[in-house]
Amino acid sequence: QVQLVESGGGLVQAGGSLRLSCAASGRTFSGRVMGWFRQAPGKEREFVAAITWNGGNTYYKDSVKGRFTVSRDNAKSTVDLQMNSLKPEDTAVYYCAAYQYGLGSDPNYWGQGTQVTVSS
Repeated sequence: QVQLVESGGGLVQAGGSLRLSCAASGRTFSGRVMGWFRQAPGKEREFVAAITWNGGNTYYKDSVKGRFTVSRDNAKSTVDLQMNSLKPEDTAVYYCAAYQYGLGSDPNYWGQGTQVTVSS
């Protein structure tokens, strides 16, 4: 089992920044692909970003490219999402996720989510 706990959400004005952090515990963190997803009210949960086990490769939803940056610290078992130039459409509950079998599969572990609200 992998336990994931997100933090760093909140209310910010459009154009502002937030940094989300996810702390992992339990089974091996360093070998896993880690991801961030989000779910807005009335919408399905969607992929936002992912990072491979060594941070060598990162992947982003098109609408957040150039604004969001995913990073990880395997020594601390954390993965962060730096969000800049936030827009009202970024408002959602953001979830940290851990993949057991890589990006070709769905994540196997999820955090409880943290609310991000961007006001116009």
